[in-house]
Amino acid sequence: MGWMKDETGLDKCAANFVPLTPLSHLRRAVQIYPDYEALVYGETRRSYREYHARVTQLASALKNLGLRPGDVVATLLPNVPAHVEAHFGVPASGAVLNAINTRLEPDTISYIFGHGEAQLALVDTALLPLAEAAIARMKGKGPQIVEVADPQAGYPATGRYLEYEDFLASGDEDFNWIMPKDEWESLALNYTSGTTGRPKGVVYHHRGAYLMTMGTAVSWPMPHQARYLTIVPLFHCNNWNHSWMMPLVGGCVVCCRDITARAIYDAIADDGVTHMGGAPIVLNMIVNAKPEDRRAFDHIVQTYTAGAPPPAATLRAIEPLGFSVTQVYGLTETYGHVTECTWHARWDGEEDEERYAIKARTGVLMPMMEDITALDPETMKQVPMDGATQGEIMIRGNAVMKGYLKNPEATKEAFKGGYFHSGDIAFQHPDGYLKIADRAKDIIISGGENISSIEVEGVLMKHPEVLLCAVVAKPDDKWGEVPCAFVELKEGAVCDEAAIIAFARERLAGFKTPKQVRFQELPKTSTGKIQKFELRKIAAEG
Repeated sequence: MGWMKDETGLDKCAANFVPLTPLSHLRRAVQIYPDYEALVYGETRRSYREYHARVTQLASALKNLGLRPGDVVATLLPNVPAHVEAHFGVPASGAVLNAINTRLEPDTISYIFGHGEAQLALVDTALLPLAEAAIARMKGKGPQIVEVADPQAGYPATGRYLEYEDFLASGDEDFNWIMPKDEWESLALNYTSGTTGRPKGVVYHHRGAYLMTMGTAVSWPMPHQARYLTIVPLFHCNNWNHSWMMPLVGGCVVCCRDITARAIYDAIADDGVTHMGGAPIVLNMIVNAKPEDRRAFDHIVQTYTAGAPPPAATLRAIEPLGFSVTQVYGLTETYGHVTECTWHARWDGEEDEERYAIKARTGVLMPMMEDITALDPETMKQVPMDGATQGEIMIRGNAVMKGYLKNPEATKEAFKGGYFHSGDIAFQHPDGYLKIADRAKDIIISGGENISSIEVEGVLMKHPEVLLCAVVAKPDDKWGEVPCAFVELKEGAVCDEAAIIAFARERLAGFKTPKQVRFQELPKTSTGKIQKFELRKIAAEG
């Protein structure tokens, strides 16, 4: 299909075909924007010329250690400049980057080191005990450690390991980057959360990351010289690929080690941050910031949020503060966000409640994707787009993983029927916009009725005293399951179970109303997602 009758001599060659890779963005940026600010962290300010030179030295230093193309280099780092540099420097050496969740316990990190066969690990000084405990659990030799000190955050080098700056100094600024010969070559290795067993290794290719950056730049959109704040951890889908994207627009990455309301406001006011991403918990942090932590600024901050859809109450509170929030959706297996709630002018005149409900939609596919829709997982048929019928979100496109490392069975299952099976349950509006109803495992089935935990949470978040909440299934002898709400109150707030239940009953059908409310700090992942599996255990215990 599509071939001309005579294509003699019309072959791929070096002049007309180059493998797609995000490495190309930085190679181009240093030519066009050499003196523009590329990387900021506190007192650290680096131009594209300096940034490119350090990345090149890192790639050279890794090559000098004897790393071969395809070898894995792990990181245990917060959002600091070395982690951003590693996103380019590791693949520029031909190696594969494995950015590891810094909140994991030693046993899981030990498993990841071994399963990914990491040859070297860049480790923050504060995380050395974690890395050492993980390596001590391994059979055989673990990865070599290079320590990344952070004196301005109070973490000077220990002297026990080769320090990152000394390691860089061993590299050559004139090193010729090892670019992929095939865009399907592996770029990064990320591990799923592993809440129901050992985490799975998700493998990204250069093509997917390149197209992810292009699609995001178009869809967000990203203007030239945008200034992006790294709230999303660099170990979480490689910061949704945003650090790979910023050189594309000659933008600046503003690193944020400790995610606090004050740090966010300071970055916006002092460093001119224009774009950021984060879970709804980050939006709540901004909304509920103490007066002394707030800073004035005179521009709108474009904000991507992912995870559970942001409650209308949160959107209503944050917009007047200078943030324009867009809901996105994705998974580790999709390089981060692959849908966006693309806005239409026809919605501008809607009443606030309806407008915020639209903003909380999961949205439609982004430009780098081919198809994202809700299908019946058994028949793989499209469910009716009636705003009610539920199906599983199925994904097809260039920003889908190669598969799960060393797990062909799980890969085959995930790609069954020609789509990636997300495990998320959603319905579609007549205009095609998806709206997540729940994770398949988070649906509460009470007396044969399906209850969306997200719907109940959205109601509870409207209560003026509620800071955060999560709703899970609690076993019940009569109904099988009933909703159980876990609530974090705002600082200084006073509220009891009866008041929360009464508030919900006024706004929800009786069977959807929580039958128990527990007040406690909610367990969260490093990316701000509430760990419902922990709450299910508590609910099951009574």
